[in-house]
Amino acid sequence: MNITRNNVDALNAVITIDLAKQDFAENIEKVLKDYRKNANIPGFRKGQVPAALVKKQYGQAIMFDEVNKLLQESLSNYLNEEKLDILGNPIPVAKDIDWDADTLSFDFELGLAPEFTVDLGAAKTAAKYKIVADEEMVNEQVEYIQKQYGKLISKEKVEEGDDIRVKVSNQEEGIENETTINVADIRTKTNQKKFIGKKVNDEITISTKGLFEDDHKLMDVLKVDHDKIHGLEVDVTFTIEEISTKEKAELNQEFFDKLFGEGKVTSEDELKARIKEDAEKQFAQQADQKFMNDAVEALVDNTKFDLPKEFLIKWLQTAGETDLTVEQAEEEYTKSEKGLRYQLIEGRIITDNGLQITFDEIKDYTSGLIKDQMAQFGQLEPSEDDVTNIVSRVLSNQEEVKRISEQLMNDKMMKLFAEKVSGSEKEVTYKDFVKEVYGE
Repeated sequence: MNITRNNVDALNAVITIDLAKQDFAENIEKVLKDYRKNANIPGFRKGQVPAALVKKQYGQAIMFDEVNKLLQESLSNYLNEEKLDILGNPIPVAKDIDWDADTLSFDFELGLAPEFTVDLGAAKTAAKYKIVADEEMVNEQVEYIQKQYGKLISKEKVEEGDDIRVKVSNQEEGIENETTINVADIRTKTNQKKFIGKKVNDEITISTKGLFEDDHKLMDVLKVDHDKIHGLEVDVTFTIEEISTKEKAELNQEFFDKLFGEGKVTSEDELKARIKEDAEKQFAQQADQKFMNDAVEALVDNTKFDLPKEFLIKWLQTAGETDLTVEQAEEEYTKSEKGLRYQLIEGRIITDNGLQITFDEIKDYTSGLIKDQMAQFGQLEPSEDDVTNIVSRVLSNQEEVKRISEQLMNDKMMKLFAEKVSGSEKEVTYKDFVKEVYGE
C-alpha cells in the first residue's frame, strides 16, 4: 500500500491510495472460507460447496467490500498520523477502476481548514453591560414575593389585579383550554373592563387581536402552536370558573425567616438589599453571555480567512439524508458559512488559550451543579457520598456528558473574554437591557 498527498492549494488536497492485491487478498480468502462454511447452494451439502463456485458467485462483491473497508481504515489512520485538520469528509473521486489490475488506485478530495490567527482585541467594540436592579424593579419583586407567599382568597366578582380561572374556547378554530390569567395580563383598559364585575359562570367573548402584550402569552392561553398564533384574529369565549386574589404577606420577621432562614434578614431595607444583590448576580451572568456573543460576532466579522467553498458545496450535496442539487447545496452553504466560521474561530481560541476540558473537570463541574440544585431544595450540606453517586449516574448518560461539557466550555469562554477583551462598559437597568438587546 502506498499513500500520497498532492496539495492543490492551501485549502484543497487530493489523497491517492494505491492498493496492491496482496494488501487485501488474505482478507478476501478468509471471508470466502466463511462463506463456504455457511453457503446454501442447491445440489451441495452445507460446507461442501466447491471453493471455485463460491468465489465465482461472491468473490467480486467480497472484494469490493474488503477494499472499501481497507480504504476507510487507511484514510482515517493517515489523517490522524498527519494531523490534518479537514472540513467535512473526504470525497471519493469518481473514475474507472480496473479491478483485475495488480494495483488499484483511488483518489479522495480533501477540504483543508484554513490557517489564521485570532486577535481578541478585534472584539473591543462589544459592550460590557452592567445591569442594575433599580428601585422600581426591587419594589416590584418585593410585591411579587408578598403575593407569592400570601393567602389565597376566593371572590364573587372580578376586580383589578384578580386571578381568573377560565375556560377558553372557539369551536371553529378547535380552541379549548383551561388556564389562569390575571386581569393585569390583559392588554388595554377597555378589554380589562369587559372582565371587571363578572362572576363565576359568566362568559366574555372577545377578539384575540391585541389581547395580550405578545403572541407568546396568547399562545399559552389558547394552547395553539407557534405557526398558527401569528396573525390569529378570531373571537374567543372566556367562561369564568373561579375568581381569586392573594392577600399580600406581611413584611415581618416570620416572613423574612421563611425566605432566607432565621435571623439572616431582619428588616424591609435588608430584604430589598438582598433582592437587589441576588438579582444583580443573575444579571451578571446574562450580561457576560451577551458580551461574549457580541465579542464573537465581532471576531467573525473581523477575522478574515478563505474557505474551500467549492469542496464544501460538493460535500454538502451528499452529506445529508437526501442528496442535494448544486443549487440547493450552494444555498445551504450560504446559510451555514457564518456558523462554520464561528466554529473555526472558537476552536482556534480554545487551542490558543488551552481551554481543553478534562474528565476530572467535568466531574467537579457536575458536582457543583448538583450541590447548587440540592441547595435550592433545602439540602445545604449534602454528603459527599450522595453527591458522588448522583454524579456517577448523571455522567453515565452520554447526552448529559455532552450537555455539561458544552456548558463548562461556555463558562470557560465567558471567563476568558471577561479577562482578556476590553469592551466599553455600559450601565443599564434590566428593563433597558431587555429593550436594547431584544427590542422588547
